Order: sequence, then C-alpha cells, then structure tokens
Amino acid sequence: MNDPSAVVADSGVPRASAIARAVAPVFHHMLDGIDRALDMGAIDATLPDGTHRLLGGRAEGPVAVVNLRRWRALVRLATGGSVGWYEAWVAGDWSSPDAVPLFALFMANRVALGGSARSAGIAKLAARAWHRLRRNDRSGARRNIAAHYDLGNDFYAAWLDPGMTYSSAIFEDPSETLEAAQDRKLAAILSRTATRPGDTILEIGCGWGSFAERASRDGVKVHAITLSAEQRAVVEVRGLSGITVSMTDYRDVTGAYDAVASIEMVEAVGEAYWPAYLDAVARALKPGGRAAIQYIAIADDVFPAYARGVDFIQRYVFPGGMLLSESRFRALAEARGLDWKDIHHFGSDYADTLLRWRTAFEAARSEGRLPVRFDARFVALWRYYLMYCEGGFRGGGIDVAQVTLIKS
Repeated sequence: MNDPSAVVADSGVPRASAIARAVAPVFHHMLDGIDRALDMGAIDATLPDGTHRLLGGRAEGPVAVVNLRRWRALVRLATGGSVGWYEAWVAGDWSSPDAVPLFALFMANRVALGGSARSAGIAKLAARAWHRLRRNDRSGARRNIAAHYDLGNDFYAAWLDPGMTYSSAIFEDPSETLEAAQDRKLAAILSRTATRPGDTILEIGCGWGSFAERASRDGVKVHAITLSAEQRAVVEVRGLSGITVSMTDYRDVTGAYDAVASIEMVEAVGEAYWPAYLDAVARALKPGGRAAIQYIAIADDVFPAYARGVDFIQRYVFPGGMLLSESRFRALAEARGLDWKDIHHFGSDYADTLLRWRTAFEAARSEGRLPVRFDARFVALWRYYLMYCEGGFRGGGIDVAQVTLIKS
C-alpha cells in the first residue's frame, strides 16, 4: 500500500490490518493537538475504526459533528491547510451533516490552533508560487475578476436577490426579506457619501448595478466601473438615468468626483495594491469629498500567517483575492489624507446573508435552475464555499464593515 494513511476501504469499513494499527497512534497524536487547542466548542468525531472521540468540550462554543472516514484527511489538513481539508472533503475522506459549525469552530479557536489549518512544506511553497502568478496587476486583475464574476449572469441570478447584490446585507429583523436588507445596506452606503441630487459618485467595482440603481432613485449620478464584462452588460441593460458604466481599472480613473462608493471590491485588490487603491480614491475625491467603503477583514491576530499562505478561497474560488487587515488598511488611508470615520461592523449580518444565499442556491439546484454547464463538482465547490464563509463570520475571526473616508 503506497499510502499508509488510506487504511479505510471506500465503503468506510475499516481494514483490520497491522498497518492500520501501526499508523493509528500517529493520527491520534494529531487529534491530541487539536483537542488541546480547542479553548471553546467541541468536535464530536467518528473515527475511521468506527469509534467516537470528543475533542474540546471545555467551554461553550460551536459544536461540530465530523465523520472522519479516512486518516488521509488529517494528512491533507496538516500539509495543505484549508486547501487540503477541502480536497479531503471532495475525496470523501470526511463528512459532516453541517460543516458550518466546524468552520466556525476553527475560526473561533484560530490563535490556539495556530498553523493547523495552514499549508506547510512543499505544498505551501507550491501554493505561494501559484498565487504569485495570479497577482493583481492590470492584466492579472482582469483575469482574476473574470474567473469569479464572469461565471455567467444566469448563475448568479439563480440565487442572489432580485437586485443581484453580491455583498453583505444589513438586517433589522431576522424575518425580513433579503431584498429589504440589501436595500438598507445600499441606502447606508449612499447616506455615507452625503451626496445630493445632481452630484456624481464614482463607484469602484459596481457589481450588477444595484447601488447605481439605488443612487439613481435619489437623483444622484454614478460613474460605475468594473472589470467584469458580464456585470457591465447587466448595468447597461438596466438603462438607468444618470448612470454610466465602463470597463476601467481603478488605477486608470481620471477626473474629480463628489464622492466614491466601493462595496466589497477591495478584497479583489491584494495587499501589494492597497496603496494604489487608496491613491485612486484620494485622487478621485474633491476636497472634503467622502468615500463610502464596505470591506471584509480578517482579525489582525492571524493576518500575518494568512498573508503568508494561500487559503481555500484563493485557490479554488477567487484567485488573487485577499481579506483586509483593518489596522494596516486604515494606516494607509490616513497617510493619504483620508480621515477614517464612523465605522460600523456587522459580521453576524454577513453570516445570515450567506445562509440566505446558500438556501437559495440549494433551492435552485434542486429545482434545476442552475446552468447545466456546471457539473456536480462545481456545485459542491460552491456549496462548500458558502458554508466555509458563513462559518468564518460565525466564528468571529472575519468581519464586514462600512467606513467613511473623508478627504481632508
């Protein structure tokens, strides 16, 4: 047997063998390390030999149920981090009736777990080399945006709200519709710009045009820019009064605007280009102008390790993507004369938004409304992605916020 970790038959029935008995202690030692690191929450694990083991359980927190079918899952986790854990899930090495609590648990215990969910050795070097090839220079940024957003408007329309808003909503009541919560978010961004009818906003990363439409209702003009051909087509079809849309890189924007809006676009920039992004914002604003930014950030206590690695989302879902370090990004903004004002965090709302999206995604799948060009593996990838993100927000290590930057 070339892989001694694969000591379980495809059926999940353990093979009574000397090899299985020999390698099991190694993996139990790995589980011991995870157990010690779980300061809160627990994992109720069924192991490849059919026995059960409780990891953690010493303080309240997320409780995850995991069926570890093959020891190989732990090998993948140790060498490939979150990328390897996803690949183990695809291979059937582990399963769970609900993976969200597991991802929330990993995030809630992120500091104590340390590098347990990050790649190591050759796998890490290979991942970093691949990631460097997807850097967000002008040509790379367009390629990376196309890889995620140009999957097809029919795909996103099948599970987003009618306005096709692909960013966190702001909920006032758990019973309200996603569409109402998204409109509240868009109104909050518009309010931060302090614009009046006839003013013009530069929107960096316009999505499918929901913010431009919301601003248009109040008589505000918008110059919307995107690198997605699919998104531009939808904005053009909306035919909104006072709205122009162009395929323009933020670095190439010219002219002065009354305000800037940018909703969850900066995650597509990358740390190396944060200065250029903020330079573009500062350059575009008239003196005293306001930029309303909505962004996703990862906790500073794990940002350095996150920035050195390549996670599941960067590898399989959003090439070139990177979450912010709020403190680092803020320092760069303030160094450019952009005063950081009125920050509002609402990470729990993003978890609820992701749950709504996943519910709609599964309904679209079961009703046959997802495009037939996407196979079962693609559908499974997106199911995992939506669960992974929801767990990250529920675990508290990832947050979403709105902030107003005022040009001094």
